[in-house]
Amino acid sequence: MVMESRTEHPHIVRVKGIRGGRPILKNTGIEVTLIVKLHKMGESVDEILALYPHLIPAAVYDALSYYHDHQDEVDRLIADHDIQAVLEQNDLSVNSQGRIGTKV
Repeated sequence: MVMESRTEHPHIVRVKGIRGGRPILKNTGIEVTLIVKLHKMGESVDEILALYPHLIPAAVYDALSYYHDHQDEVDRLIADHDIQAVLEQNDLSVNSQGRIGTKV
């Protein structure tokens, strides 16, 4: 049985063991952070729905609403998963061929 933790947003949940417990759209593995990043890159809700046709508009709008209610948290989650942050946290670098490896 999946232990789902509801939020004050009807389409946003946290599920232990799914995406590290980060907020996701209910019944999907899609993180709120993904929707927010796409929207910040200029994608409209309709364009996001075209990319993920199994989503309903209310869920995408709810993800954006969750972001506005929890902006500090979501911005921190985005920053923590930025490639540069991951490289630094794990003492890794990208070489001239674009391969990730340990720092020399």
